[in-house]
Amino acid sequence: MMLSCAGGIRVANQTVYSICRRQLYSSSKPKLSPKTLTQYFTKHNIVSLATTPGRFYNSLTIDQKSRLVGYWLLGCCGLVATTVSVGGVTRLTESGLSMTDWKFAGRRAPRNAEEWNVEFDKYKASPQWKYDVVNSGMTLREFKFIWYMEWGHRHLGRVIGTCVVFPTLALLTRPWISTNLKLRLVGFSGLVTFQGFLGWYMVKSGLEDHPESTDIPRVSQYRLASHLGSAFLLYLSMFKTSMEILLPVEHSMSPALQALRRWSGGVAGLAFLTAISGAFVAGLDAGLVYNSYPKFADRWIPTDLIVFTPAWKNFFENTTTVQFDHRFLGHSLLLGICAVWIMSRPLVLPSRAGIAVHALMGMGWVQVGLGVSTLLLHVPTWLAATHQQGSLVLLTLAAWLHHELGKKRIKLFKKS
Repeated sequence: MMLSCAGGIRVANQTVYSICRRQLYSSSKPKLSPKTLTQYFTKHNIVSLATTPGRFYNSLTIDQKSRLVGYWLLGCCGLVATTVSVGGVTRLTESGLSMTDWKFAGRRAPRNAEEWNVEFDKYKASPQWKYDVVNSGMTLREFKFIWYMEWGHRHLGRVIGTCVVFPTLALLTRPWISTNLKLRLVGFSGLVTFQGFLGWYMVKSGLEDHPESTDIPRVSQYRLASHLGSAFLLYLSMFKTSMEILLPVEHSMSPALQALRRWSGGVAGLAFLTAISGAFVAGLDAGLVYNSYPKFADRWIPTDLIVFTPAWKNFFENTTTVQFDHRFLGHSLLLGICAVWIMSRPLVLPSRAGIAVHALMGMGWVQVGLGVSTLLLHVPTWLAATHQQGSLVLLTLAAWLHHELGKKRIKLFKKS
């Protein structure tokens, strides 16, 4: 962050120098050195060419510093969203098991044919190669694609860790950061670290050899849902904090607005639950079981809904039940969004809340359309990935609406 600030300052100073030089001195006069012009600027309280990041930082007010923190958190949200998107494609292309080892600091990609053959041989010893008929006929060129997908996903995770943890360590020493915000930043860093552990724990489940199993090797759907859920929690917590900083809310709350806020919170919670159920669908490839809509083949209620014992296992391990649950939650979410939109019609909403409720309504219908299309088209990778990313957009809009209907501003910075 400081490097980017320094670069921006250098560009700005060069621009100031060029403009002022043209205005203060005609071409007929002797050319003055930057040092002489800098002395002139300093004498007349004009921004100095020698400005450093440290001097720039110290010149900022508390409000300006707080907004930088808000933009930093928003940028981290963008990184998390990108990583979630890449992770979705990684799962859909079955790329997650292409790297059979894990190093904390990561490692470079193979550079030559010999190194690629070593990686390919490691993969050939994995359960996915031995028991998955699709992957067992893979060429080296096809292997490189799935390897790069997983490699890129892991490195994006490390980029997030770097962008969250190191600025957090710097901000914890700042006296103008409140205890509330410091605890949140520590929580973000802890969640990022835990997310990295969950990622490897998830991949590890797909590398364990179970020759007695009749199913194709895949990562545990429980661990996949935990990995996705923790990523969404990290995203939402940082997004909420950035909104409190950049778009503070201070307005009176009528009983009707309070009720609408509770409903919007319920919609956000249901959107999160629906996204997690989608992780079970992806983990079990349950989207390929019944590719018809609105019925399951020729029935409204499939006959193989409850076949496992104990019964609770059906909700997490029976592909039919998992798809049925995801459809039910998706329809319930759309009804909840419509209810919030209808409740908002007679109310006088704050301007940003009005935009959020309309955006949420529109995105709700788009997301359902994406889900149905994904199902009917037999889960094409690009459409399934778009549907997953749509769940994050929908969750973002629900969280934004809930924020805009807040009633007080939380103090995250000290004024003295």
